[in-house]
Amino acid sequence: MARMSFILHRLLLLVPVAVGVTIIVFFMIHLIPGDPARTILGLHATPHAIAELHREWGLNRPLASQYWLFLDRLVHGDLGQSLYYQTPARELIFSRVPVTVWLIVYAAVLAIVISVPLAMLAASRKNGVRDQAVRAIPLVGLGMPQFLTGIVLIYLFALRLKLFPVGGYGSGLGGHLRSMFLPSLTVAIGLAPVIIRSLRASMLEVLGSDYVTTARSKGVHGSRLLIRHVLRNAVIPAVTVLGINIGFLVGTTLIVENVFAIPGIGQLMIQSIFARDFPVVQGVTLVFGVIVVLVNLLTDVAYTALDPRVRFGR
Repeated sequence: MARMSFILHRLLLLVPVAVGVTIIVFFMIHLIPGDPARTILGLHATPHAIAELHREWGLNRPLASQYWLFLDRLVHGDLGQSLYYQTPARELIFSRVPVTVWLIVYAAVLAIVISVPLAMLAASRKNGVRDQAVRAIPLVGLGMPQFLTGIVLIYLFALRLKLFPVGGYGSGLGGHLRSMFLPSLTVAIGLAPVIIRSLRASMLEVLGSDYVTTARSKGVHGSRLLIRHVLRNAVIPAVTVLGINIGFLVGTTLIVENVFAIPGIGQLMIQSIFARDFPVVQGVTLVFGVIVVLVNLLTDVAYTALDPRVRFGR
């Protein structure tokens, strides 16, 4: 019951965030210099087409009325009509959302698989050779732009070794896992160094705790000590870091999806910007905002599962 109250409290706190996202997305169209309708339709647009877009989008109404119309359509699932694809923007966007979600989840799993063993290796020998290596090597991945990391991985594992496809989404579970490995690894390489540093610091702090000293006195050493007594308590701060950075890296899917030709909403966003397909740009921006909000909520839920004391806090 306490956990549900905590989650409901977090959901209520997300409401103003969601409203803020809708305000930002709404005002995107008003940040366009000059007449938004003329800019979107191009220099050769006829006065009739401009007037029709004004009427359809409510641009001839007061600003407050325009925002209310935008919210009303949003509540009914209407994101407008794509100007380039000539299809409802909602159908176009939601057909690609699963691809981007797959990329984010796959990248998060790979980042955890990479980070946990390396953080344990570094924390087991503080300031030793292994610790210094683990702390130094991931910084190379953190400092490289993700498009460059993706190109290097394509060259090594797709073109030279021919282990993975150059790009695409694949078909079937096996095809998705194989085709999405390199793009997910690209995102994970940028995410892992932050998790390693956070988890290593937490594990070193836990290693100095009294209960760890007691466990050592009872003959518990090595990997058993790290996994059973250290990792479980040290992972809690790392979960928060992971959640925050996954939310931050949602935006990087624009780059990764275009490098690997993945048909997700990141690729759709870039294509729609070049095509001046503003309803789709607005819709994708809104979906990205919702994904970030949901990631933050799932982070809070995971935190309560790992640390029961949080359930009773505010």
